[in-house]
Amino acid sequence: MTSQESGGQHATLSEFETGLKMEEAVWREAEWGDMRVGYETYLQDFDDAQLLKGLPNDRCQCPHWGYLLSGRMTVRYADHEEVVEAGDVYYMAPDHTIAVDAGTVLIEFSPREEFQKTVEVGERNIAELEDARNET
Repeated sequence: MTSQESGGQHATLSEFETGLKMEEAVWREAEWGDMRVGYETYLQDFDDAQLLKGLPNDRCQCPHWGYLLSGRMTVRYADHEEVVEAGDVYYMAPDHTIAVDAGTVLIEFSPREEFQKTVEVGERNIAELEDARNET
């Protein structure tokens, strides 16, 4: 990442590292201090519920702040749903799942440590899903 004289940070998309890459989505990431910055592109409809199994309530426990550049995302909580559309700025409280439409692109900020806990469970679940697909 490039630092400015004032101590701030900025980056071009090419400086983001590719994190999670699946048929449905590509996540590019950077770490800025205690925050994870994500540039996420959803190539197909995506539902993260299966990836969150094993977390408390089988839901993401990490808060997220972001901006939807294009597309649509439904954030599901135990007692309600919120729809986020292109041009919306959002906050997702802990204890959620998401369903994202194909063609959605977003920029998201999350506390790095909480996000990493979610990623570890998600990666394990992805590996299990891929093993199950390969067996069929």
